[in-house]
Amino acid sequence: MRNARQGRQTRVTISDVGAAAGVSASTVSRVLNGTAKVDPSLAARVHDAVTQLGYRPNAAAQGLARGEWGTIGVLVPNLANPYFPDVLKAVSSVARSHGRRVMVMETDEDPSIEHDLVEDLMRSCDGVLLCSSRMERADLVVLTARDHPLVLLDRIVPGLAAPAVSADFFGGMMLICGHLAQLGHRRVAYLSGPEVSWANSERIRALEAAKAFGISVTILPCGSTSRHGYKAAAEVAGTGATALTTYNDLVALGAVTRLRELGVRVPEELSVVGFDDIALDHVAHTSLTTVSVPRGQLGRQAAETLESLMAGKHDGEPVYLSMELHVRDSTAPPRVTREVTR
Repeated sequence: MRNARQGRQTRVTISDVGAAAGVSASTVSRVLNGTAKVDPSLAARVHDAVTQLGYRPNAAAQGLARGEWGTIGVLVPNLANPYFPDVLKAVSSVARSHGRRVMVMETDEDPSIEHDLVEDLMRSCDGVLLCSSRMERADLVVLTARDHPLVLLDRIVPGLAAPAVSADFFGGMMLICGHLAQLGHRRVAYLSGPEVSWANSERIRALEAAKAFGISVTILPCGSTSRHGYKAAAEVAGTGATALTTYNDLVALGAVTRLRELGVRVPEELSVVGFDDIALDHVAHTSLTTVSVPRGQLGRQAAETLESLMAGKHDGEPVYLSMELHVRDSTAPPRVTREVTR
């Protein structure tokens, strides 16, 4: 029986390339890594040998020789949140086009471990993309002082020495409030997101500004998952609200499920609006009115910003991406308005 190893092609080493080119392995390394000047004729012999032997340099080793890891790190609060896959896919595409790999970690919505995880990524990655950060500003200041490339995604911190790319959450919630006001709603409840979330504070800031539309808002503590929305939904009835806005679509869908169990008809008795447009309407058999941001564009913009920062070319100005309103089946004029107009 033939030994399986005999059927395998022997891996070409840097020493094999050196022998074929008539130079030392260290000279081959300098040519391929571009870490020192090498006589053009020697460099040509090395490249010819690489082609003839089909040598494939170790990308990690090359990066280390240049003082680089060839990797960018991405930290997200929750990998189970369907908001992030499109973002991560776009980030990975940009990284791959620049010859880099992506290392992804999550905090599991625990702000207390976020700082340590970022430090871990800084020790093993050329740059870090910090998504929806929950940590205190003071901790972010400490991290940016390390002079390691860091870009914030979906959080803007004025005065912080780090570039940022974010969806315009304030503008998105203002679109929702304008839509509800046009329908005739004046009393609105909001199922609030994580208390330490900047994106949540931007939504609340917009809801406070919506007083200009004649809207009064009751803010109810909730969270960011469908389970949180399900548990908090029963409290909405006591607010007298005719419309419910939520931190995201997951919360909205959980709330709709519970409201139906309680006999509340959506949108006949209560309009419900999501946020993020994560396309899980089929879960609650409801086509949600919501707002969206092109998550692929958000990921690409953030990743390209990080690449520019690593190359020393970015000026650090924050970038906001506009959100879009999608009016669907979960919103309608309040019942009182409909009865008056009959």
